[in-house]
Amino acid sequence: MQIADFNVARRRYEVDDPRFAGFMDNLDRINGLAERSRGFVWRLKSDADAGEALEALPDDPTLIVNLSVWETVEDLERFTFGTIHNQIYKRREEWFPALEKRHFAMWRVPVGHRPDVTEAMAKLDQINRDGPSEAVFGWEALPNLRMWMEKRCG
Repeated sequence: MQIADFNVARRRYEVDDPRFAGFMDNLDRINGLAERSRGFVWRLKSDADAGEALEALPDDPTLIVNLSVWETVEDLERFTFGTIHNQIYKRREEWFPALEKRHFAMWRVPVGHRPDVTEAMAKLDQINRDGPSEAVFGWEALPNLRMWMEKRCG
């Protein structure tokens, strides 16, 4: 099994707004770093995928989604909190207001499976409705990992 992760954020600004430039100017660099990172398998990224994301989220075009698959949770943790990604992550409140519900979920997927936005939204809905479980979880369900505890937001 591998690990899928899904993250949603509501942007404060239009993508071409200068106040959003700090995020947009780093997007390709961070995505490229992810793709070169140990354990990276796949991420949602094509124009067709972006269209699918918008169709899956028609009620809120300000939501940005990030969906990827990693070999292990340790690989995902190392990328998220142990690379330059963490510096961008720490600045997220400049570009994205806090959401009232969970915005992040992980779940196990068979090797070769590529989840779509519909599946990912269902997992996010599940963790928001039922809390963490064996089927869908967040970092707090992984007590063996330490980096996320040290570097995460409050």
